[in-house]
Amino acid sequence: MAKKTVSEIIVDTLMAAGVTRVYGVVGDSLNGITDVIRAREGIEWVHVRNEEAGAFAAGAEAHVTGSLAVCAGSCGPGNTHLLNGLYDCHRSRVPVLALAAQIPSVEIGSQYFQETHPEITFKECSAYCELIGHPDQTVRCTEMAIQTALTQRGVAVLVVPGDISHQQAEAPEPRLPVLRSKATLVPGLEDLRAAADVLNSSGKVTIMAGAGCAQAHAELLQVAEMLGAPVVHALRGKEYVEPSNPYDVGMSGLLGFTSGYEALMSADALLMLGTDFPYTQFLPQDARTVQIDLRGEHIGRRARVEVGLIGDVAASLQALLPLLNHKSDRRHLERALNNYREARQDLDELAVGEAGDTSMHPQYVARLLDEQAAEDAIFTCDVGTPTIWAARYLRFNGQRRLIGSFNHGSMANAMPQALGAQLAFPGRQVIALAGDGGFAMLMGELLTLKQLKAPVKIVIFNNNSLAFVELEMKASGILQYGTDLENPNFAALAEAAGIRGIRVEDPAALPAAVAAMLAHPGPVILDAVVKRTELSMPPTIQKQQVLGFSLYTLKAIMSGRGDEVLELAKTNLLR
Repeated sequence: MAKKTVSEIIVDTLMAAGVTRVYGVVGDSLNGITDVIRAREGIEWVHVRNEEAGAFAAGAEAHVTGSLAVCAGSCGPGNTHLLNGLYDCHRSRVPVLALAAQIPSVEIGSQYFQETHPEITFKECSAYCELIGHPDQTVRCTEMAIQTALTQRGVAVLVVPGDISHQQAEAPEPRLPVLRSKATLVPGLEDLRAAADVLNSSGKVTIMAGAGCAQAHAELLQVAEMLGAPVVHALRGKEYVEPSNPYDVGMSGLLGFTSGYEALMSADALLMLGTDFPYTQFLPQDARTVQIDLRGEHIGRRARVEVGLIGDVAASLQALLPLLNHKSDRRHLERALNNYREARQDLDELAVGEAGDTSMHPQYVARLLDEQAAEDAIFTCDVGTPTIWAARYLRFNGQRRLIGSFNHGSMANAMPQALGAQLAFPGRQVIALAGDGGFAMLMGELLTLKQLKAPVKIVIFNNNSLAFVELEMKASGILQYGTDLENPNFAALAEAAGIRGIRVEDPAALPAAVAAMLAHPGPVILDAVVKRTELSMPPTIQKQQVLGFSLYTLKAIMSGRGDEVLELAKTNLLR
């Protein structure tokens, strides 16, 4: 049997798994691996400016392709820079392998230069994390890491000391059986009958659908029709649940619609499908609940579940459908749909632009992006208000995709995620909805877009503040502090970097600016100056939030900041 270096074994196994690129920043402890990538046809090194961005980009590639994606970091700081992005990948359930280089093996434990212990650091944000301490471990550890990432849909980490990466071991042909294995998990008949009994005997049924419905759209609609059930979606389920869905009544949760919230809270029974929606205050705790999820550990941790079914959502619904009775009473569904139409109209009325108004509604920016973007566009969005506008104004048709840090909730994700999506699909339109704070946090990746000639379109919602944090402060009765951002002209900054920059302050100029951005063949920054005080209210206001805003108003007036109260009044919140 031929021998290869540890680096050759790792890279050849990655290629056998279909990996075509590795995101990272080079360093001496990675030299063995990067030198092999340099010499191999069919795989490339993607040089980012920060390893965190590399992890975000790998996660986005895994999200849009469903296949394994890879990032890497050199020893010490190179590893720790990966950490935040890998947390996001793991919590988003996307298959990513991280190559974490380590100091020379003989120095481990001596407090050597740049020494950390990645196998401890990454343990909480990975499904597999092991140190290759001997060359003969390489084949098995690499194959196990890849198969774990793919089967558990999460992060796997290989820790490779720099000296070990140059050593040799026997190298059989890579074997990755899970690449060819397809399995479907279906609940037992007794459990299915118990679920059907709950749903058939309940008057008003509402469905809460999440990302687990990615391959279950047809079955979801069939069950909704059978039960006369409105469908509420979680944010991660939006791209899968919303397309061509006549039963859709919007989202619930902090970013959702009143229609989604009311459809859930008025239900006698709740059917949860492939969702681990985290906000218990937006779920009915007294309704009879049936939950279907591929991961049994998710069942019952958000609502009290009467019947839990462990299984693939599509296959489970196919087995459940023959046991359901058709509900002829559609009043619950019709009421929810009417509420949704009203909520949608209220939101659309905010998404307007008036010529000469030098403070644009951010909703108008999002609406124009939705109207002008390609039918198969890929969108990414930063946390905070860009996520709100994406959730409320971008429409999905089964071809468009949406990526964000929806579980981990990290700033600065949109631009690097757009990079990963663009490299995976170079012929598709990729648009990042970035906050000014999030964009600035990893602003160096603008140079990466230029260097790689990646035609990502970045729309910056420029309101000179950490707007969502500011809103949270006001809701708690606190005067905003530490949220101001002194921003540059982002369009001029882009031009200085050799990237097309467009700045818009007048809404009348926005439609043409969006069209010009989308038509440009290379990367573009659209610096959209938007209202700072635009409020994005949840579907229900709790008593403490009302008290909080009232307290904030009093404090603002007493401290001489009455202009802020005036801006709030314009939002109708304080009227």
